[in-house]
Amino acid sequence: MDTPPQPPRRLGYSAAVASSSNLTPGPNQRPTSSAFTSPESARLSPQISQQGQLPPSSGDGVHAGSPVHQFSTPPGPPVFSSPLRPAAVPFRTSPATPQPVSFSTGSSLPTSSSSHYSNGSHELPLHHSADEFTFECPYVFFSAHKVLKRKKLANVPSLGFGALVSPGREITPGPEVVHREPHRCRNCGAYANLYCEILVGSGQWQCVICKNLNSSDGEYIAPSKEDLRHWPELSSSAIDYVQTGNSQLGFVSVSDSRVTAPIFLLIDECLDEAHLQHLQGSLHAFVDSLPPATRLGIITYGRTVSVFDFSEGSVASADVLPGDKSPTQESLKALIYGTGVYLSPIHASLPVMHIIFSSLMPYKLKMPEASRDRCLGTAVEVAVAIIRGPSAEVSRGVIKRSGGNCRIMVCAGGPNTYGPGSVPHSFVHPNYAYMEKTAMKWMEHLGQNALQHETTVDILCAGTCPVRVPILQPLAKSSGGVLILHDDFGEAFGVNLQRASTRAAGSHGLFEIHCSDDILVTQVIGPGEEATADSHETFKNDSSFCIQMHSIEETQSFSLSMETKGDIKNDYVYFQFAVCYSNIYQADISRVITVRLPTVDSVSLYLRSIQEDVAAVLIAKRTVLHAKNFSDAIDMRLTVDERVKDIALKFGSQLPKSKLFRFPNELSTLPESLFHLRRGPLLGNIIGHEDERSVLRNLFLNASFDLSLRMLAPRCLMHREGGTFEELPAYDLAMQSNAAVVLDHGTDLFIWLGAELAAQEGKSAAALAACRTLAEELTENRFPAPRILAFKEGSSQARYFVSRLIPAHKDPPYEQEARFLQLRSLTPEQRARLKSSFLHFDDYSFCEWMRSLNLVPPKHS
Repeated sequence: MDTPPQPPRRLGYSAAVASSSNLTPGPNQRPTSSAFTSPESARLSPQISQQGQLPPSSGDGVHAGSPVHQFSTPPGPPVFSSPLRPAAVPFRTSPATPQPVSFSTGSSLPTSSSSHYSNGSHELPLHHSADEFTFECPYVFFSAHKVLKRKKLANVPSLGFGALVSPGREITPGPEVVHREPHRCRNCGAYANLYCEILVGSGQWQCVICKNLNSSDGEYIAPSKEDLRHWPELSSSAIDYVQTGNSQLGFVSVSDSRVTAPIFLLIDECLDEAHLQHLQGSLHAFVDSLPPATRLGIITYGRTVSVFDFSEGSVASADVLPGDKSPTQESLKALIYGTGVYLSPIHASLPVMHIIFSSLMPYKLKMPEASRDRCLGTAVEVAVAIIRGPSAEVSRGVIKRSGGNCRIMVCAGGPNTYGPGSVPHSFVHPNYAYMEKTAMKWMEHLGQNALQHETTVDILCAGTCPVRVPILQPLAKSSGGVLILHDDFGEAFGVNLQRASTRAAGSHGLFEIHCSDDILVTQVIGPGEEATADSHETFKNDSSFCIQMHSIEETQSFSLSMETKGDIKNDYVYFQFAVCYSNIYQADISRVITVRLPTVDSVSLYLRSIQEDVAAVLIAKRTVLHAKNFSDAIDMRLTVDERVKDIALKFGSQLPKSKLFRFPNELSTLPESLFHLRRGPLLGNIIGHEDERSVLRNLFLNASFDLSLRMLAPRCLMHREGGTFEELPAYDLAMQSNAAVVLDHGTDLFIWLGAELAAQEGKSAAALAACRTLAEELTENRFPAPRILAFKEGSSQARYFVSRLIPAHKDPPYEQEARFLQLRSLTPEQRARLKSSFLHFDDYSFCEWMRSLNLVPPKHS
C-alpha cells in the first residue's frame, strides 16, 4: 500500500483539516511572503519544495549502544475492558518557539524517460509498486493520505493540505542505519530513495523530484532489481546516515560523550520561605537523580551573581559579581582562567551541592515579590561565559572543553528587574513600554549568543508572582529552550527539572524539504529560523525549503501547509524530509524520510483519506499563530466559525427545502475538535492570566503531534470496576456521581470523583488509586510534565475540570444518546439524577454551536 500510516487516533473524536496558507501564489511562481512563521514574527518569502514518498523503516533499527537513539520506549497503555479500545500511549512534547525563515525559489526540472537511458543495459528499472510494501512512518503525519488533482478543490483555504513532521523523534526500532555518505541528486539535491528507478546494469538512478539521471559510482549495479533491496535506502522510507569520524578538539568516545555536556542551575535568591522550602526539596531530588558523571554548576542571583566554586573539595565557596551590569572582561577572565572549578561531576561534589541547597536563605526584606531586585540576565551571561571556556572543567590536571548540548536551567520566582534586560518593578513607570521593548531585544540577543555556543536556556518559573513572560520568552525561544509556568516549586516543578535536563538535544541542525514540482510549500511553523546560503550545500536547481533548527529534540514538530500549483497530471506526488545534525554522542546524522501519496479526482475518496486528528492540529496551529493576545484570540474564534461554515458549504450537502447545510459525514469529528479549540485554553478564557495563555500557545506551536492533539482536545477516561477505564467523549455527561473520571488535557490532568462514589470510603480510595496510576502512565516521560489535580464533585477546584468539558447536558436526550452512547446504560433514575446535578450555563453545547452557524452536525461515527 502507498497510503502512509494512520497516526494514533483518539477514540470517539478526531481532528480538523489544516487550512491552506494565506498565500495563494500562481501555478508557476512562488509566493513572496513568508513561508516559515513564528508566533511573534512576520512571515518571509516561502519556497517551493519538492519531495518524495514515505513508508517507514522496515529495518532492524539501531542497537542499544548505537549513537542514534537515547530514549526508552514510552510505557504501555492502561488496561481497558472489552470491547473498549485501548488508550493511546503517552508521549512527550516539544518546547521551542518558531522563527521566521525565508527561502530561495526553486525551478522545475525536465523529465527524462527510462526508455531514453543510454547505459547499455536492457534491464527494466527498479520501481516499487503500490502493493509491494506496506509502510508506517512515525516521523511524518499528513492531513490526508491522498491528494486532489484539481487545484480549485485541493486549495480550499478552510480545508487545506499539510503535514506535521517530527524529524528528531526517536522510536524503537529506529530507522535503518547506514555508515556512509548518501547518494544525492546532482541537480536538485534530493536523496536516493525506495521510489527511485534504478538501472541495475549501470547503477544509475533517477531522482523522483526532478527526474534527473544520476550516477551511483557503481554502487547500485546488481544482477537483478530484487538484489537492490539489500540497500537500506532503496527498501526503507526512513534512513539514518551516520558519520562518527569526528576529529574536532575535545571529541570523546561514545561511551562517555553522553554525559559530558554540563548543566548550570541558576537559582532565584528572592523567594519567600514557603517557596524556598519546596524549591530546596526539588533541587535535592534533582541532583540525586543525575548520573554520577554529569557536570553541574550552581549560580544564585539577586542583586548580585554568586558562582559556586567546587575546587575546595568538601567546602562550598562562591565568587560574587555585581548584577547591575554585564560582567566585565576582567572579571570573566578571573573566573575562566582562574583556579576555580565551577562545573563539577556529581560523584565528586554531591555532598557540597546538598550543602549549598540547604544553606539557601529566604528573602528577608519586607518588599513585594515583584519589587525585589533580580539580575537574571547577568546570571545567564556569566553562565554562558563559563560554558564557553576555555577551562570549564579541570580534572586530573587536564583541561577539557565542555562540549555541546549544554543546558542553563533557570529556577525563577519573579521577573528580571535589575541589570541588563530588566524592566521596572511597576507597570506605571513612564518609560515602561520602551524599556520592555529594549529588554526583549536584549534577551533575544542573549539567547542567540547562548545558541552560538551550543547552549540551551530553559526557564522554569513558579509561584504567584508574574514573571513578565514577554521579557523571558525571547531568551528561551532564541536559544532553543522552553519557558514553563508552575503553581509552585513542588512535585511538577521537580519532575520538569529532571526531564528538562535529560531530554536529548542535537545541534547544528538543518531541516530540508523537497517536494514534487506540483506541490508548493506555503507556510512552515516550527522551532527554527532562516537558513543562510552558506549554511548548507547548494545544487544547480536546488528548490529545497531549508530551515536552521535551534536544537533537535524528540519533542518538537514542524507544521507544514501546502498547496498545489495547478491541476496535477501525475498519479503520485513525492515528499522528502531530511534533517542533518550532530547528536548528543557527537555523531553526524542525516535522517532522510521519503513519502509518496497517490492523487485522486474523487472528492469523496479524498475526504475519506483525511486524517482528522492531524488536520485538526494543523488548523489549530495556524489559528493559534495569530492569537498573540486576548483580543486576537477572540478574533480567531470567529475565524474558526467561518472555517467550519466554509468546509460545510464546499464539501457538505444542503438539506432539502432548507438553508441548512450538513457537515460532511466523512469529517465527523473535525468540527468537535475545532469546538474544543475555540473554547479551550488556547483561544478561550478558561485560563485567567494572559501570561499563562501566552506560554501555552508558544508551547503548542512547537509541540509534537501527540501533545498538540492532547492540548487541543482533552481525553476523557471513566474508571470502571476492576481497574479498567472506558474512553468517552469529553462531555459533561461524564460527570456521573457514582464514577471517577480522568481528563487529560496535555499540560493539565484532572481526576474527578463523583459525590456518591466519594462517600464510599473503600471504593473511592481504590478508584482514586487507579486513576492516579493511570495519570502517571499517561504522562510518563511527557515534557513538560503536566499539573495533576484531584478533587471531588462540588469542590471549588472542580471548575477547572468542568470548564474543559462540552456542556452537552443542554442537548435533547436523542442528541445526547447519539453522541454519548454510555448514557444508554444508565437507568431512568440515574439519568434523572445526572440531569438535576447540572447548573445552568450560557455556553453553547456543540450541537447548539453548529446550529448557530446554520449547520447540521455530522452523524456521530
